[in-house]
Amino acid sequence: MDGYIETHSLSGDAERETRRIDAFMMSVLKSRFEAIVREMTLVVMRASRSAVIKNARDFSCAILTWEHELVTVEDALPIHVMSMDLATRPLTELFDDIEQGDIYINNCPYTGGTHHADLIMAMPVFVAGRPLFWVVALSHHADTGAPAPSTYLPFAKTIFEEGMHFPAVRMARNYKEKADILRIGAMRNRVPDLWMGDVRAQIGACRTGERRIMDLCERYGTDTVLGFIQDWFDYGARSAKAAISKLPAGRYTYETRHDPVPGVADEGIPVRVAIEVDPEAGEILVDVTDNVDCVPGGLNLSENTCTGSCRIGVFNNLPESVPHNEGAKSRVRVRMREGSVVGKPKYPVGTSVATTNVNDRLMVAGDAVFSGMGAPYGRAESAGHLPAGVGVISGADPWKNGKGYVNQIFVGYGGGGAVHGHDGWLTFCGSANAGLIQLDSVEMDESMYPIVIERRGVIPGSQGFGEFEGAPAMGGVFYPLDHDMTIIYAADGTHTPPKGVLGGGPGGASASIRVAGEDREVLPAFAEEVIAAGQKIEFAACGGGGYGDPLARDPARVAGSVNRGWLDRETARTVYRVALTPGEEADVWRVDAAETARLRSA
Repeated sequence: MDGYIETHSLSGDAERETRRIDAFMMSVLKSRFEAIVREMTLVVMRASRSAVIKNARDFSCAILTWEHELVTVEDALPIHVMSMDLATRPLTELFDDIEQGDIYINNCPYTGGTHHADLIMAMPVFVAGRPLFWVVALSHHADTGAPAPSTYLPFAKTIFEEGMHFPAVRMARNYKEKADILRIGAMRNRVPDLWMGDVRAQIGACRTGERRIMDLCERYGTDTVLGFIQDWFDYGARSAKAAISKLPAGRYTYETRHDPVPGVADEGIPVRVAIEVDPEAGEILVDVTDNVDCVPGGLNLSENTCTGSCRIGVFNNLPESVPHNEGAKSRVRVRMREGSVVGKPKYPVGTSVATTNVNDRLMVAGDAVFSGMGAPYGRAESAGHLPAGVGVISGADPWKNGKGYVNQIFVGYGGGGAVHGHDGWLTFCGSANAGLIQLDSVEMDESMYPIVIERRGVIPGSQGFGEFEGAPAMGGVFYPLDHDMTIIYAADGTHTPPKGVLGGGPGGASASIRVAGEDREVLPAFAEEVIAAGQKIEFAACGGGGYGDPLARDPARVAGSVNRGWLDRETARTVYRVALTPGEEADVWRVDAAETARLRSA
């Protein structure tokens, strides 16, 4: 199909039943590979210097085969790992002299990267002189050296406005760092000490992964380890095929819409997803070709993020027992087109916001499209990224002799959409992260940066109502301490908040407000603002959408939301038609069963 790209995996055999190793060894090696990735993760978290990595945990580690097949990921962000194969594949295409002790750095969205802020460190693993694996550590860095002090630049028309650029570059040879490569990065960065520390944390994680895999092969034998890999992929393929075979056949479509962005997408950006489910073959095709052309800003997806996000939507709707490995991925095909905002970008359009915003919309559409099958399938729309509470702050620290700082904070973010049987996840923080990004510690943020977090908490009534509620949003107030602070954010959901599905209601909208004494100024949704000393910024993220008819909600759940402080009694009565009466304890309400029955029958 001319002009279209179809991505799929060739690994795994859904029909294979013969085993290369016994079940006991299968379990042992599965756990050992998982433990290696967890150790790599701990190295990054403990050794990194910037708060966005060590506090919020915006990073991921993974192991792939030499042929770029995903072996295992643990505690990793979905957006980083479900297309990690695209991040390492350019290395074997560009280099014909890869050797043990090499390390490669890649943040280029046109050579398999996600966006410029995500620095991918990859290291080959040789055993007895034979290349067998790749170990990868990916971290979101605090600064990329872009013209504006942010890693998210919705108004950047091309990659030339998005900062430092490493298109799959060798940065270590024979275990020795290339000082010139590191010097380029450090001198293009506003916080070079942090950048260098974060880079070396990733190097340490890769070196750790290499040693542990070499030890594993020595202990169990290389043939046994490689046999496990193939059996593991076959198991993943069979598991995914079996799960897909239980889904209703058909073609399902869904459309959501990203907010307008002045000068980039004045009417907003529609995001359309179609899936074709073939239960007999045990395959799903995700088709995103019906989307608009690239926009003149940083909102275009990279091929990596588009591919990974399409896969995420499928895996979110399969049983959690299906492993996230190459075999399972082989049952999911992705069809996109070049030159589309949701697809493969056309060089050199901007992609700095590729992991959030439009990408969040793609992932919520990938979740919600399954609701076309009816209950219990699908998920309501979840809140997206980058409200002011997840903005990038910068300035000159008056308590450190005016030393500059740059950091993405995670003070408060949006709620997850509801699914059948469960309310939304309160700390979801966008589909790209799926709850794995942590809220910043107030005390840590205030000790590292000259800011005060005055308050943050749940915004009552901001959840999407339904049989199962979306999670409410978070809101709060923070301000700079004795200096002027710049904040850059891109708050999708101010104009079009997350929608519910199958009768569920929408979540609350996002908002950003400058507070100066008694004055309150509503700020643009996409902005670079200076918050002067003495001023504050108040923010509200989006709530998640609801799932199903609100009148089908269990009255006890309604009472629980009221007692938690997330819902008021009047809304309980008017939306859910649930009457509450004082309980035996103070400020605790219980369901008035008779009055509730009357209200719901009226």
